[in-house]
Amino acid sequence: MTRPRRAFVGALAATLITTVSGCGLLSGEQPATPGVEQAKVRLGVVPIIDIAPVHIAIKKGYFRDEGVEVELKSIQGGAAGIPGLVNGELDVTFGNWVSFLAAQAKGVADLKLVADAYRGRPDMFLVMTTPDSAVKTPADLAGRKVGVNTRANVAELAVRAAMKAKGADANTVQFTEMAFPDMQAALQRKDIEAALLVEPFITRAVREIGAVPVLDTITGEATDLPIAGYATSAKFAQQNPKTVDAFRRALVRAQRDAGDTAEVQSVVTGYAKVDPSIAGVLRLGLYPSGIDVERLKGVVTLMKANGMLTEDVDPGRMLL
Repeated sequence: MTRPRRAFVGALAATLITTVSGCGLLSGEQPATPGVEQAKVRLGVVPIIDIAPVHIAIKKGYFRDEGVEVELKSIQGGAAGIPGLVNGELDVTFGNWVSFLAAQAKGVADLKLVADAYRGRPDMFLVMTTPDSAVKTPADLAGRKVGVNTRANVAELAVRAAMKAKGADANTVQFTEMAFPDMQAALQRKDIEAALLVEPFITRAVREIGAVPVLDTITGEATDLPIAGYATSAKFAQQNPKTVDAFRRALVRAQRDAGDTAEVQSVVTGYAKVDPSIAGVLRLGLYPSGIDVERLKGVVTLMKANGMLTEDVDPGRMLL
């Protein structure tokens, strides 16, 4: 090869290298997002209104767009999902903030908070009973059996805080653990005398057994109470940061969609087996798109004030 020929080839190679390495900048496009470490995410869920965005994201392909597939695993409540994170049966779990914060404070688990799920507002987190019950007022709950989906969770905290605000003694309440779908039948059998119900079980109980509210727990210090969110283990977050980010992006996108009541109604008829006539009148809370650390600090304060936490925990340190 002659010298001019060598010079031409060298210049061409240099030009190609420069063009390829900088093509994203030249075209105005961002480089492709690197693949996730784990394509399938095992997610713990409860069939309640809070997780509607998960099903919206599945329905609309948001998880698929981010390169992840979500495998849903049924759990009874937020506290039940934490052991699954610890032993590796779950990668991410839906759960209530009280259980997450208590587990972190007590060293039961090292958790990282992935996304917010649900925030309370009046008339959607109710203690209810049958119309023929002797329980008529918050004070009547003292000494009675009250159903909650899991003990020492946000349901119990809400009942305790609301009773305290009404001047009633929550320390004598016999909190009885059972799954949300079982509470209506338990009320009818008189196995329990009241239950903390959420949607879609509130509306179903009103229509089918004439259930009546005794106490709206989203009041006083519990106004706008953060109800639930999504968490993972610190180990999983450290080993799979791209997977967690992809999952969160898809979920947050669906959380925003859930601000449209019609979007929520379109999925609850499936995963929660809600009759369309009930879906149209559900009492909904709020679906935040970001975690509010100051509100979570308020949950810690409320837990301490109601005897449900003695240790210190900083929600800010649990953020990814």
